[in-house]
Amino acid sequence: MPDNDGRERARRWRLVLGRYADASLAASAHLAGTDVDLEHALGYLYDREYTARGHRLAPGAGGSLDPSALTAITWLERTRALFPRSTFERLQTQAIERYGMTDLLADPAAARALEPSPQLGAALLNLRGRLDAHLEAGVREVIARVVADIVARVRANFTQNLLGRRDRFRRSVQPLAANFDWRRTIAANLGHYDPATGKLGVEHVRFHARVKRSLPWDVVLCVDQSGSMAASVLYSAVCASILAGLPGVNVRLILFDTSVVDLTHLADDPVTVLMTAQLGGGTDIAGALAFCEQLITKPSRTVLALISDFEEGGSVPALLAAVTRLREAGVTLLGLAALDEEAEARYDPRIGGMLADRGMRIAALTPDRFAEWLGEVMG
Repeated sequence: MPDNDGRERARRWRLVLGRYADASLAASAHLAGTDVDLEHALGYLYDREYTARGHRLAPGAGGSLDPSALTAITWLERTRALFPRSTFERLQTQAIERYGMTDLLADPAAARALEPSPQLGAALLNLRGRLDAHLEAGVREVIARVVADIVARVRANFTQNLLGRRDRFRRSVQPLAANFDWRRTIAANLGHYDPATGKLGVEHVRFHARVKRSLPWDVVLCVDQSGSMAASVLYSAVCASILAGLPGVNVRLILFDTSVVDLTHLADDPVTVLMTAQLGGGTDIAGALAFCEQLITKPSRTVLALISDFEEGGSVPALLAAVTRLREAGVTLLGLAALDEEAEARYDPRIGGMLADRGMRIAALTPDRFAEWLGEVMG
């Protein structure tokens, strides 16, 4: 009986290890058909790992697979066709961040072919300070597309949650999921209940109305821009731009590491904010909160959102004292734990716990969930 399982294992190992493993694997591991295309795409990127370590192929071995057979733009096109979107996004990010394929940014066609993703945006922000000036146009174009993609996904959630609170005593004809009134919907459709099947037919759907707020809220976004915060800075710039365009909300955008910069005048331009941000350096959260404290004129109508990994490099007692003062003044304090490129939380739980004990609500949220949280605290 053919050893199909053995051949499949050998095939998979061959794709994982690359063409440099040919001499060590059995003949059953040799590639054919679509696997050759996969080999081209993966080899173009990951053979750089071998060559960086001094490995070389024997003369004449695999000449048709050399990276020179592909260009950046054709590699992108082939890779996009061969792999699922999530895999393609990871490959393009590693190409730039890990293997220095900055020709993807120098070529306008290649830059346009990149898939906009938060992972790619964060990678570019981390690298931006080390890239040559002639690549800035490509970086800006890609970041603009990443920002536009995120805005398109989350803007509606901010609008629905922040333009007004739900009025449970007044019906609305606006068919928004956030306004869905399940109690009134059930009551309006009881006549369509089928006892035999136990199912309720829904003919009339009811929604809550939303009431515009009469008084504006001030929202201060205090964003840590230390070296580990690229993804959070990206999301924060997007949130600030959306908030800046909403009636009834006055947004302040503050970025900090060991110094503080007020970018409120750029809050409606997230691309410029991100091209201005200087990721790296230490972290002085206490100093940043002391700066924000001076900006607050209506404590009871102010939300201060600290976006940080809470890894305080300054004075922890000064940080805790600032949080206590702000809470006692009536400021609503939100602490958003840093998110990595995969939107997973990473923060110092010890400091986070101390902040929570002094009245700051702590959570790790993506932008759409942050919109819901703001809607709750401002409702």
